[in-house]
Amino acid sequence: MSTNLLTKPAGAFGGEVQEFLWNWENQQLQVIYETLGQGSPLLLLPAFSSVSTRGEMGELAKLLASHFQVTALDWPGFGESSRLKLDYNPAIYQQFLADFVKSVFNIPIIVVAAGHAAGYVLQLAVKQPNAFSRIVLVAPTWRGPLPTMGANANIAAMVRGLVRSPILGQALYKLNTTPSFLSWMYSRHVFTDTAKLTPSFITEKWQSTQQPNARFASAAFVTGNIDTIHSQTEFLSLVQSLSAPLMAVIGEFSPPKSRQEMDALAALPGVSSVVVPGSLGLHEEYPAVVFEAILPFLTRVC
Repeated sequence: MSTNLLTKPAGAFGGEVQEFLWNWENQQLQVIYETLGQGSPLLLLPAFSSVSTRGEMGELAKLLASHFQVTALDWPGFGESSRLKLDYNPAIYQQFLADFVKSVFNIPIIVVAAGHAAGYVLQLAVKQPNAFSRIVLVAPTWRGPLPTMGANANIAAMVRGLVRSPILGQALYKLNTTPSFLSWMYSRHVFTDTAKLTPSFITEKWQSTQQPNARFASAAFVTGNIDTIHSQTEFLSLVQSLSAPLMAVIGEFSPPKSRQEMDALAALPGVSSVVVPGSLGLHEEYPAVVFEAILPFLTRVC
């Protein structure tokens, strides 16, 4: 494992772009991350999705960089990081996050995690209590799209196998990442203001989905294969085991099932929470609102 300064790719939000070379089962992955600002270190973790990139955290990163040294990354299999043909599963991301935090930072850090990244942060925080000094979960989720829709493990595995297949899989993936489908997905449960779903915005998202081997990690997310938590009880138990202060940011118009899980989290003793405009993509749609909501928590003297 190592980190090296890169001249490419270009920064998603004007920061210094670096690579983290990481090995998983004798395969080397290049993980791209970007750092901006000075001060106490703060890690931004984008949500897992077919269009997951550190760029979705970009505007929030620029706002936070006036107070912190902000680092945002592209998860393995997503964004500009390596997209190898792996069986993406929780063990990969659990080990990656632990190795990244240990190698890049040498003190407890603040972490702001969106969506499915929440589970990985909670597990690491419980396993290594000194990893994080404060935790913010933005629209936290723990169950992938197909399981949320009611698909059982057998159906999810079948779908994942089809998408991973050489010819049919690529065709199915392309059908489910067309600009029109992405626009529908965003308007359904990611953004609340459809005026922000401009052609250029959707094109940028679509281009991210069309990178070589992009379908493997995406299929793992959609079918629940990277769900690192499997019940509300497990999710809440992790939160109750934390030693670091935690805040939850909840989108007012989150999908009903997701909103129920978020409300259960917010109801736990000791958890700070706030409801703001937006849905599952509120960190990208309303970065200034999120920034104003979390800054007092991040700067509060315990």
